[in-house]
This record gives sequence, C-alpha cells and structure tokens, in this order.
Amino acid sequence: MADQLARAEDFEKKAEKKLSGWALFSSKYDDAADLFDKAANSFKLAKSWDKAGATYLKLANCHLKLESKHEASQAYVDAAHCYKKTNISEAVSCLDQAVNLLCDIGRLSMAARYLKEIAELYESEQNIEQAIVYYEKSADFYQNEEVTTSANQCKQKVAQFAAQLEQYQKSIDIYEEIARQSLNNNLLKYGVKGHLLNAGICQLCKGDVVAINNALEKYQELDPTFSGTREYKLLADVAAAVDEEDVVKFTDVVKDFDSMTPLDSWKTTLLLRVKEKLKAKELEEDDLT
Repeated sequence: MADQLARAEDFEKKAEKKLSGWALFSSKYDDAADLFDKAANSFKLAKSWDKAGATYLKLANCHLKLESKHEASQAYVDAAHCYKKTNISEAVSCLDQAVNLLCDIGRLSMAARYLKEIAELYESEQNIEQAIVYYEKSADFYQNEEVTTSANQCKQKVAQFAAQLEQYQKSIDIYEEIARQSLNNNLLKYGVKGHLLNAGICQLCKGDVVAINNALEKYQELDPTFSGTREYKLLADVAAAVDEEDVVKFTDVVKDFDSMTPLDSWKTTLLLRVKEKLKAKELEEDDLT
C-alpha cells in the first residue's frame, strides 16, 4: 500500500514537471496525461480515493488542453468513481462536467447513463428532490435516443418519488403514460396491470372517490383485460371502502390482496396514508354524533 502511494506521488511529480517544462505544447500535455493516468491508478491501488480523484481531474485538464473532450469526459467519470467513496457532492460535480462534455460531442446515450448515476447518488443520500430532477433529465435523454426501456425505468423512479412527496398527479400521469406505451409492446404488456395499479393507488391518495371510479373506467377502456385482474379488484374494493368510509373493509381488502401478492413498501406506505385519512374522517364523524 505504502509502495503504491510512493509510486503514485512519483508519477504525479513527473507529470507536474512535464507541464512546467519547455517541450512542444501537445507532447507536453500528452506526456503529462500519461503520467497522471499512472499516478491516479497507483493512488487507487493505495485506496487513497481523494488523491486519485484529484489526479483524474488533472488528467481531464490535460485532455481539455489537447481538445480531447471524449477522453476528458472519461477522466471526469473516473474521478467521480473515486470521489463516490469519500465525497458525494464532488462525485456529482465531476459527473455533471462529464455530461456537459458528452453533450458537446453528441454522445447522448452516455450522458443519459451518467445523469442516471447522479440521480442514484442523490437517492443514496436521501435527497429525493434532486434525484427527481436528474432522473427526469436522464429519461429525456434516453427518450431522445429512443432507448425506451431505460427512459421508462427513470420515469418510474420519478413517479415513485413524486408520490412520496405527495405529488400524486405527476405520478399518475407517468404511470398511465407508461401503461399506454406498454400495451403496444408484446414484451412489456404483462407489466400494464402493475402500472395501472400504481396509478390507481395514487388516485386513492388524492381522496376523490369520483375521480377514482372515473380512472377505473378509463383503465378498463385502455386495457379491457384489466377488469379481470386482482389489481383491478383491489382498487375497486378499496374505492368502495373509502366511499363507505369503512376502515375494517379497507383493511380486509388490502390484507386479502397482500396474502396472495405481497405489496412492496411503496404501495404499503401509500395505502397506509389512505387508511389514515379514512380513520381521521371516521373520528371526525364520531365527534359530530
């Protein structure tokens, strides 16, 4: 480990010396880039992540001097992957710079990939608002490149987080749009009932029974097979329980569905919000009588 650290520092010194020397402009930066690359690799082997990241930034700068934007973007990505272990905000900054360079040279699919990586970093830090911003950007880039599956994965993340932040209509619009798209694709058809269930649960969170029933009608028109699914039955029965303000019925319906098809934590959280509203309404009416 100490040996790798000494090697890294030696390569870095030699690179700095090249930059301050009098060689031809291009060969000076070429030679320095090669040495910075070796230094960064040795810092990585020594697990000195901050120094490795900082050295990759110096490498990126050499590539920019040589107008090699693709190589510079890769150096920024390598820097980000080192900083990920110690400094998330620095990692985000490096990936952002990589994305800007990739956009300049028209590598939009790669830019989309790193925008998604930024979103995942924000998600790991529980910064949901920023995660939404970057998942949306990534989805747009993937959509422009017609990489629909990746675009939809990012959109579903946006829908998931928007619902957590009680932006239910935003989630509904996304899930309904993905369901519509999926109907025309034999590989994705099987997922339609799941998207419509998610949209329906968000409708329930809004608490408008008329809107929920209208949505169920719309979903039947969209996919005539939906009315025969357990997902449809769950939404219809929960909507009826909400309409009747019957907490016991609500609980039984959800429990019955969950015993056959376990609900994930996202659905459970949202259905609990619906139940809490229903309980509050029941208490309100008890107080009035």
